[in-house]
Amino acid sequence: MINAKSLVLGVLAGGIVGAAATLLTTPKAGKELRTDVKEKGDDAIRYINHLTSEGVDIKEQITKTSKEGAALIKDLSVDIKNSIESWKKTVEPHQKNIQKYLTQIEESLKELEEKTQSKTESN
Repeated sequence: MINAKSLVLGVLAGGIVGAAATLLTTPKAGKELRTDVKEKGDDAIRYINHLTSEGVDIKEQITKTSKEGAALIKDLSVDIKNSIESWKKTVEPHQKNIQKYLTQIEESLKELEEKTQSKTESN
């Protein structure tokens, strides 16, 4: 992001160079030239003031947006944490039952395997 101070210095330097070029290349009379230079200087000052106020507005908007974004992320993380905790509470009782059923299935498979082996050995 462009530093506001650098921007103002760049605009000011450009204005000075432009004014010097105008002074050296203009065929106007002194009074006319001074009037033009004053008008251009006033225009430059208005332009610089306009840029400065816009820079301040942009800075305020960025600050506001970043604060809102931080608050939104904080709220979102709290919501996600609550959802995960709720999901854990919902799944936990079922998890114990599933583990119990898996253990029963394992035991049944072992018994079946043993019966199958003993039948094969007896034949």
